[in-house]
Amino acid sequence: MSTSDPAAPVVPPAETPPFSLRPAELRDVGPIVGLIRELAEFEQLTHLLQVTPEKLRPHLFGEKPVAEALVAESAGEVVAFALFFTNFSTFLAQPGLYLEDLYVKPGQRGRGVGEALLTRLGRIAAERGYGRFEWCVLDWNENAIRFYQRMGATMQPDWRLCRISGEGLAGFAGS
Repeated sequence: MSTSDPAAPVVPPAETPPFSLRPAELRDVGPIVGLIRELAEFEQLTHLLQVTPEKLRPHLFGEKPVAEALVAESAGEVVAFALFFTNFSTFLAQPGLYLEDLYVKPGQRGRGVGEALLTRLGRIAAERGYGRFEWCVLDWNENAIRFYQRMGATMQPDWRLCRISGEGLAGFAGS
């Protein structure tokens, strides 16, 4: 569990209202789903979108949650989120933190919200004794790639993401 104060305000430039980061709460599921829809539109992947509050809720707040989320709030509105979960490295023999998605509303970009979310996630990974903090980025999203590199991330050019999903997964599993 993180020992940092998740409600500590982050002070952006004076001309914008401040924002705060905090762990997502049950009341945030709807706004997070809305932000996931915006992310899918940005990535031109709405044809893959199946998320609803009802489908997401048990995975964040059910009996056996498999993911966590942080939200950034400004003027009482959820303006960004980061959804993450624990993975495991056999080489390190340690768990890691995997960031599935990070999204900041376009009007909130450039205020340090994304940087604050990444920094908080890095702190959580370190506090939990994790060996890695990882995520993927689309190869065409040059702004995000530059941002992540400025934050200290290195791109892994020798690795490719493999995926089996949907009907392919059902067939692969022999169902």
